Amino acid sequence: MSDKKTPQTRMVRRRKKRKLKKRALFILVPVLVAFFALISYATYLYIKADSVFSESYQDDGREKSELRDKIVDPSEDNVSVLIMGVDASDVRNNKKNSRTDTLMLATLNVKDKSVKLLSIPRDSYVYIPEVGYKTKINHAHAYGGTEATIDTVETLLDIPVDYYAKVNFEAFIDVVDAVDGVTVDVPYEMYEQNSKDQAGAIHLLPGEQELNGEQALAFARTRKQDNDIERGKRQQEVIQAIIKKAVSMNSILKYDDIIEAVGENMTTNMTFDEMKSFIAYGTKGTNLDFETLSLEGHDYQPSGTYYWQLDEVALNGTKQLLKKHLELDGVTSTASDQSTPTTSNSSSSNSY
Repeated sequence: MSDKKTPQTRMVRRRKKRKLKKRALFILVPVLVAFFALISYATYLYIKADSVFSESYQDDGREKSELRDKIVDPSEDNVSVLIMGVDASDVRNNKKNSRTDTLMLATLNVKDKSVKLLSIPRDSYVYIPEVGYKTKINHAHAYGGTEATIDTVETLLDIPVDYYAKVNFEAFIDVVDAVDGVTVDVPYEMYEQNSKDQAGAIHLLPGEQELNGEQALAFARTRKQDNDIERGKRQQEVIQAIIKKAVSMNSILKYDDIIEAVGENMTTNMTFDEMKSFIAYGTKGTNLDFETLSLEGHDYQPSGTYYWQLDEVALNGTKQLLKKHLELDGVTSTASDQSTPTTSNSSSSNSY
């Protein structure tokens, strides 16, 4: 039997090779197109984020907090971020003297990529350095803007505020809509006004459900049937729901809208490079340790004005917890002796 290949055999083999090449190209070309499309989209997002967030930058006049002995680098150091939700709008004509409707302090530990998010009730009775007396903490922003609010929080908690992000509620609505809504558990039936202050425009029934931006804002703001503590917990729930949705693969194509929504309604002292340092926290996946905290206390109404009186013993416990998270146990207290509010601590931990 001859081992020589016949012309017919060689032709069959050449045809098979051509078919294999065609199949390889058929598979490879779409993969390459998708790859370059993804690279192009990522580049576009990077350039857009750099542009949008750079415009959001607003220097607070401080190189560092007075409670720091060095300038921090969020890629290497544990840092804190003060989140201020300001309900400033043309409808309310309060852009120059708005109060903080939401006040949260996030501490971030760079080693374990953990986050502690403390909600500070808006009616908390605290000492405000800007005016030299005690009143509701949400008044600090009306008295002296961002700087007065930062000073007040540092005085209250005796920990440095390294960064701030001040966001108008318009951003809240737009971000929720950008991720196609968030799922939360509505505790009771509620009728709330919308962002245009139209009474009863939002009607929600109790139970777990997906909310759009306007509905989520109403859910986060209401306190008619409970108090500021529960209100703070709802705000934390919405923030966690947004983060969970934003870091999911399904939201990749929504990042353009998210960047636009946040950037147009935010001012911050974080540069774009510093913001990038926080990406690792959001992409940690199921290992992200996200703990929510509250400052509890009791109703206090001297002269008929309502305040939230914080519990001093629990407040001290919260201070130590946050200091430990920031690894600042040795920081010397500089808080005013006049700040004798009260708080207590309630927490829940979640992983994404």
